[in-house]
Amino acid sequence: MVSDHEQVEEMARSFNRKVHFHDIPDAILSSIFSLITDTRSRNAMSLVCLKWHLLERSTRTFLSLRGNIRDLVLLPTCFRAVTNLDLSLISPWGCSIPDSSLNTTVLAQVLHWTFPSVVTLTVYARNPSILRLLAPQWPYLRQVKLVRWHQRSSTTLGSDFVALFEHCHSLASLDLSHFYNWTEDLPPALEAYPSIAASLSHLNILNYTSAQGFKSHELLAITSACPNLREFLATCIFDHRYIGSVGDETLLSLATNCPRLSLLHLVDSSSMSAARGDPDNDGYTTEDARISQNMLIEMFSALPLLEELVLDVCHNVRDTWIALEMLNSKCPRLKSLKLGQFHGVCKGIDARPDGIALCSRLESLSIKNCADLTDSGLISISLGCPRLTKFEVQGCKKITKLGLTKVASILRKTLTEVKISCCKHLNTVTSLQALEPIQDSLQRLHIDCVWEMVEQSVSEATSSAKSPGFKCSEKRRGIWEETNLKKKYKKYNFNGDGYASSTWAKLQYLSLWIEAGELLNPLALAGLDDCPMLEEIQIKVEGDCRHQSSPSSPDDFGLSSLRCYPRLSKMNLDCQTAIGYALTAPSGHGDLSPWERFYLNGIEKLNLTELNYWPPQDIDVNRRSLTLPAAGLLAQCRTMRKLFVHGTASEHLLRFLLEVQTLRDFQLREDYYPAPENDTSTEMRIDSCSRFEDALNRRAIPD
Repeated sequence: MVSDHEQVEEMARSFNRKVHFHDIPDAILSSIFSLITDTRSRNAMSLVCLKWHLLERSTRTFLSLRGNIRDLVLLPTCFRAVTNLDLSLISPWGCSIPDSSLNTTVLAQVLHWTFPSVVTLTVYARNPSILRLLAPQWPYLRQVKLVRWHQRSSTTLGSDFVALFEHCHSLASLDLSHFYNWTEDLPPALEAYPSIAASLSHLNILNYTSAQGFKSHELLAITSACPNLREFLATCIFDHRYIGSVGDETLLSLATNCPRLSLLHLVDSSSMSAARGDPDNDGYTTEDARISQNMLIEMFSALPLLEELVLDVCHNVRDTWIALEMLNSKCPRLKSLKLGQFHGVCKGIDARPDGIALCSRLESLSIKNCADLTDSGLISISLGCPRLTKFEVQGCKKITKLGLTKVASILRKTLTEVKISCCKHLNTVTSLQALEPIQDSLQRLHIDCVWEMVEQSVSEATSSAKSPGFKCSEKRRGIWEETNLKKKYKKYNFNGDGYASSTWAKLQYLSLWIEAGELLNPLALAGLDDCPMLEEIQIKVEGDCRHQSSPSSPDDFGLSSLRCYPRLSKMNLDCQTAIGYALTAPSGHGDLSPWERFYLNGIEKLNLTELNYWPPQDIDVNRRSLTLPAAGLLAQCRTMRKLFVHGTASEHLLRFLLEVQTLRDFQLREDYYPAPENDTSTEMRIDSCSRFEDALNRRAIPD
């Protein structure tokens, strides 16, 4: 007699033999396809069959155009469902569409007919003419991001926004974070179009292109014109020595003007600099900000819907624990908090939580430049905020490995992202040791490559094993060479328990800061040798190379040591804050070409498919340019598909890159202010870029 269980199994087998994937209703298939976000996966799906091709095209809502500006008239007509269109990366980068030789009126109509459903637009608006051309084509735009790294054109105040505000009456989101303009431009434009200002719910003026911050009266004019803002991000001036600085009155008025805010970011303009702080100072600035505890409490009371708050003041705000205790009750929805230069955030004197430790609903917490934060404060915060998944400490001078280890142990079930930077007592080794309780669950990590203890720790460990670890080069302080026994000893447990496994099982993203002239080689032996899931790494090099001895040919930064990460495929190598001489090297000093060879040597040994590279710069002449050694080394990357150089390059050097048979997408991006003008540069000529792209596109791509 057949049991019920066997009958069910037989029915299931019969069902599986008869049902095909295409028998699933189209509505469900469309929902499945719409969940796929990876571009290459979607492209592969569209090649399966005609039905999949139509489904993929009908569910693709985002598209970034990367073709040459002269080929826009050849746009395909099958992406009519696209609602989010990015035109900011059209090649040559930074070229204005109206300034091209094309018939701009016809081109605008082609764009509208090809993408009729666009409601979100990103565009490089080098001058107001681009918005005068495009805004009438999509009058129902709701979200717009403007990009500009070139100098502002000589036009009247607010003229960059007139066409947008005149034609797009449904505008709800405006992002100017990468758009160079004067702080005086936006307020009069918003005041001239009150209906548009009132409809805005998201405004991002957290400007990365300029060192200027918005003055207090400008912030008040903006928030007064936009009373319905739910998300507001802005750079401002908190230094009371400057006219228009932000203090108690401005903050309280801002909160009163926009009571519906759920996200508020206010960052001092000096904090936008990419430079790392000095870990040896005491953490206090010379001046205090004009921000009182009573005002903070009133501000929190005026923003009951707040979910994310960033206050990076860059000037001392002292004894803030009282106001932060009220933050928990006044803003019950708060989940993300970042504080910069706030002192006394948590006393941590006894077992009773206080200050920021009472914000029990926080899921993300970043504490920057808190001079008096101690290990006991850290422990109190981790006990009082059990939901934290993201935790950052930066420039906190008094915390140690012990406190961070306790945090990792207490939050081991929730913590997945950690950043540790510029903390005096936390170098690379101690930071990684402190995170051992969560090394099997951590997904994203930033640490500073400070090797001051690596030599001592590794030598102690390896001496007991009768094996040398690192030896210091006499030529340059801080440069390490691995011995031939590196592979034998992958990691040593410095607690005295002998060798132990150090697998970071779920780590997918790693961010590193390293001083100019230091080597990357000790990273693996410091404790990051086994990361089987690591796919992306970001390396930021900072320092002045002008007064260091120029690296010789055998010297190697250590990129080849990253071969121990089998799935590593994406890299951001940022050397823009490594300063040297490009064309102005005085007698006895070398230029930047040996340094580029130093930093890129060994990259050909990695199986990278995507690379963003920022060349070192000469700040005296505002020059970031690819040199001959760099072009030669990049040409040896045999698996590279995408290469974006954030600088300039001569056409004959670009020709080296044609040797990379797999290279599919390449672009020069001058995304730094002021971006060089194409008509005055001997490198960034439109014809040069177009000729290289033509040569690149003529090749057959292996896959």
